[in-house]
Amino acid sequence: MISFGDDRPPDPQGPQSPAATGDETDWLTLGEAGRLLGVAPETLRRWSDRGRVPSFVTVGGHRRFSRQAILKLLPSDRERRPRLAQLGTSPARMTRAYRLALPTERRPMADWLSRLEPEQVSQFRHLGGAIAESLLAHLDADDPETALARLQEASALAADYGLRCGRLELPLSEAVAAFLRFRGPFIDELARTARQRGLDTREATELLVEAQDACDRLLLAFIEAWQHE
Repeated sequence: MISFGDDRPPDPQGPQSPAATGDETDWLTLGEAGRLLGVAPETLRRWSDRGRVPSFVTVGGHRRFSRQAILKLLPSDRERRPRLAQLGTSPARMTRAYRLALPTERRPMADWLSRLEPEQVSQFRHLGGAIAESLLAHLDADDPETALARLQEASALAADYGLRCGRLELPLSEAVAAFLRFRGPFIDELARTARQRGLDTREATELLVEAQDACDRLLLAFIEAWQHE
């Protein structure tokens, strides 16, 4: 479990640079350090900005992280959290969790969906499943490039969802409600999985933070597409 302490800024001296130590192999790039910890580069950058993880900034403006410092943040028994697929999480399971969490009479969009043709309803449900699949692939990605590609894929699907809502002249407030009805059960199911499958505090926290960040990005893509319809 990681112990971050407070949010005080890092030591002005910071860790010694590769030039000072004389061994550049002890230093990791932002992407390398993120992969080792199993977190997104953006998350690691925030930690560094807040002084939670020591880093060195090169003359060219690139961050470098001490390999030894990064390794100390890892649980002693493993270097990466188990993949969600290994923990039993799947798009189908997410869909079931959503249906159990939101009975028909409580769904914000139930009345609107009931006015659509069966084929249109099927298209929206297919999009929701595809978004969940891309998000899970994003969270399970082994490297930043793959993670970004899967997130961009999910964003494009969310934009398609927003575009379809716009074409149906659905008010923005209702359109957003339609999208958020997916987000809550998705995050809740991840939290339940993390708790039942024994992820440590660091792994569970980072999983949920990254999932929330990804959902925020999807919501922006959704809204932008609706506005441009």
